[in-house]
Amino acid sequence: MNNYITVTQLTRYIKYRIDNDRNLNQVYLKGEISNFKAHSKGHFYFTIKDENARINAIMFASSAKKVLFLPTDGMKILVKGRISVFEASGNYQIYVEEMLEDGLGNLHIAFEQLKEKLSKEGLFDEAHKKKVPKIPSRIGVITAPTGAAIKDILSTIKRRFPICEVILFPSLVQGENAKEDLVKNIRLADSYGLDTIILGRGGGSIEDLWAFNEEVVARAIYEAKTPIISAVGHEIDFTISDFVADLRAETPTGAAERAVPNLIDVINYINQLHIRMNQSIHNLLESYSLRLNKITESYALKNPMRIYELKEQRLDMSIDKLTTYITHLILIKMQKLKNITDKFILLNPMHACDLKSKEVKTNVERLNHFMKNYLYKKESILDKMISKIELLNPMQSLKRGYAIVKKEDKCISNIHDLKKGDVLHILMQNGTVQTNVIEVMKDD
Repeated sequence: MNNYITVTQLTRYIKYRIDNDRNLNQVYLKGEISNFKAHSKGHFYFTIKDENARINAIMFASSAKKVLFLPTDGMKILVKGRISVFEASGNYQIYVEEMLEDGLGNLHIAFEQLKEKLSKEGLFDEAHKKKVPKIPSRIGVITAPTGAAIKDILSTIKRRFPICEVILFPSLVQGENAKEDLVKNIRLADSYGLDTIILGRGGGSIEDLWAFNEEVVARAIYEAKTPIISAVGHEIDFTISDFVADLRAETPTGAAERAVPNLIDVINYINQLHIRMNQSIHNLLESYSLRLNKITESYALKNPMRIYELKEQRLDMSIDKLTTYITHLILIKMQKLKNITDKFILLNPMHACDLKSKEVKTNVERLNHFMKNYLYKKESILDKMISKIELLNPMQSLKRGYAIVKKEDKCISNIHDLKKGDVLHILMQNGTVQTNVIEVMKDD
């Protein structure tokens, strides 16, 4: 009985072996969706199958929210995940971490990558978008020469604003060579001096619309000087051209409606402006008429001589005041001049010179006296300093009977510096004596 195990033990063993198999920890599968179910909590439950086999799959909400499309039965997909065993049923299944549409998945990735790149470069910024004229005279249309798109655009413009000239730039809108043709026509239309360019086509799959997701097309739209309206596909379709264009329209018809006004609305607006202009002119004329009446009824025009007489009287009063002021000012200046000329210095200039001469002489005498005293003090200080220096001069001691003993040009002050046989030079007042040390007698 010890050889028997339970189903649970077996399932757990199989699960353990599978979970620890490195080849099954990251598996890439492709196949077709079957029995798809989106749980209310956001999880995806489905089966992946091909012609000969199938495997159950689960994608938890944390990974499912990153999927950019809605999976449906029959859809071809590419998935990445890990293989494990669900113990309750004993079935092995794949726990999906990433999911792409087979064939279209790469296009979605390319779309998102290019969108992020151009966004970081600023091609989608509102600051770079040009304003579409409200009342254009010439519009260029870049689209296929046949199909519903061009018919809708032309009929809409003709119905709303028939006086606007429309120039068609026939272009490929899908296929391998479409991007180069679109770029060529964008640059060509931009050189025509148009008011607005409509760039678009009718709806289709992402592959059909892919020419409008090409980087070269996006950059051509960004570099154009003419405002561009993007109208690619249906309302739910978005392309790179929509983000980089100056204005996005949901459909080609919507682009035409945004590009031109309704002629009836323009006429009504002009009529309103005409009425407002006439009313404004009427109000202005009435205002000027009232001002003119006030001027003609004014006191100045009715009694001009009285104003003149009043001004003449004021002028006489001003002249009298000015004359009085000038006379008074002259008298003051004359009195100041007289006071200056009457001063003693002008009447006796030599006396002033004598006073200054005496003052200079006195200052010279004072300066001489000061310098003598100053020199005397400095000489006294110098004599004292010389006396001190002489006291400190060792040669003065020689006059008093002292001598200076040198050994090898060094003064000897201590008997311990001598030894028998040393040659000594003894400096005295009148000369130098050279002798040898016969014996050194040191005090104990």
